[in-house]
Amino acid sequence: MFGTIRNLEGEKIDYTFQQGHHAEQLILVLGHGVTGNKDRPFLVALTDALGTAGISTLRMSFSGNGDSDGRFEAATISKEAEDLGCVISALDRWTILYVGHSMGGAVGVLRASQDSRIRGLISLAGMVHTDAFAQREFRDVTPDQGFMWDEPTSPLSQAFIDDTAAIGTVVTHAPSIQVPWLLVHGTADDVVPIQDSLDIFERANEPKQLKPINGADHMFSEHTPDMIKIVVEWVRGQFIHA
Repeated sequence: MFGTIRNLEGEKIDYTFQQGHHAEQLILVLGHGVTGNKDRPFLVALTDALGTAGISTLRMSFSGNGDSDGRFEAATISKEAEDLGCVISALDRWTILYVGHSMGGAVGVLRASQDSRIRGLISLAGMVHTDAFAQREFRDVTPDQGFMWDEPTSPLSQAFIDDTAAIGTVVTHAPSIQVPWLLVHGTADDVVPIQDSLDIFERANEPKQLKPINGADHMFSEHTPDMIKIVVEWVRGQFIHA
């Protein structure tokens, strides 16, 4: 429906579009986390549930991830925020909500803080303190030599480390976001601690909601239905008119 979408470097962005039946031109754009792609099972399950609720979705793989063009080593938060802007540009006349998981959550904060085309924001286990994340998870890995979580398909680049350090934290961008914002985070998340969401929620504007899921991990492994229920009900309440 939207044809080929390319980023500022001319790289093709792979995406999956699912049309909903509601009259509103509402679409949720879903972005994944570090080392992920658009076909993470819980993201597919979320889009299926949104489709059942009549809501259109577009799941994207950021450049360098999944079947999108580009090098994984170049996949930084800043570049992914640019990718998201290019996807949004392809969605003319749609009311756009963005859903970001993990690093995709940081991408959403950066984009939404300066792009008024995003009319609603959902952060799922959203990364906030980017430098702290990189140091916590990869301090024993040599950039441009080692790998993220010992995964050979996910080399740790100096570009990634430099970008997370330069951003430091996205908490300072929260006051610039002027749209409804839902934050969902598991209390047992050992990749991005729930404190990240607590910190940025404190700085966020109304209307905002923070929904902890007791016992849920970073991928909502055993709690995907709980996460989906929260998201679908929030979207319905905020944006769907009977």
